[in-house]
Amino acid sequence: MKPIAIFRHAAADGPAYFATFLAQQNLPYREIRIDLGETVPDRADDFAGIALMGGPMSVNDPLPWIPDSLALIRDAVEHNIPLIGHCLGGQLISKALGGSVTRNPNGKEIGWHRLQVTDAELGQHWLGTNDGLIGFHWHGETFTLPPGATWLAKSEACAHQAYVLGPHIGMQFHI
Repeated sequence: MKPIAIFRHAAADGPAYFATFLAQQNLPYREIRIDLGETVPDRADDFAGIALMGGPMSVNDPLPWIPDSLALIRDAVEHNIPLIGHCLGGQLISKALGGSVTRNPNGKEIGWHRLQVTDAELGQHWLGTNDGLIGFHWHGETFTLPPGATWLAKSEACAHQAYVLGPHIGMQFHI
């Protein structure tokens, strides 16, 4: 079985329980530590899925790994390889697929805040609830929905908290 790639952009934003969950399910994974200078793989089809974690940088920063990450995301979508993005990861997916990332008009959102599900059916499928949930937030930027994506969640301070596009999900919050 191909591994799931987990991209770590900062030491403090690693896979945490996600890696534990994968191990409990006997699903192999490979952590790609961008923060330690590891390179972005050229091909998405070497992986069963791709998880993009958070980080303090902006997708708009001139960092050498960002263009390669955007290309890998587009390759994953082309090959129907599932993507999940948390915070920076959700922003990377949005930008790669034609969305934009800008400062959140309501400023920084930090702490545990309530999320409102905007699509009940997809909320139940993707988040396990159609009623809302509490999520952890630590961001000052936000994304627009990429073309074709369905809006999934919002919060009082940030209109776009999550979206889905086929087998892909991008989230501004951390689960």
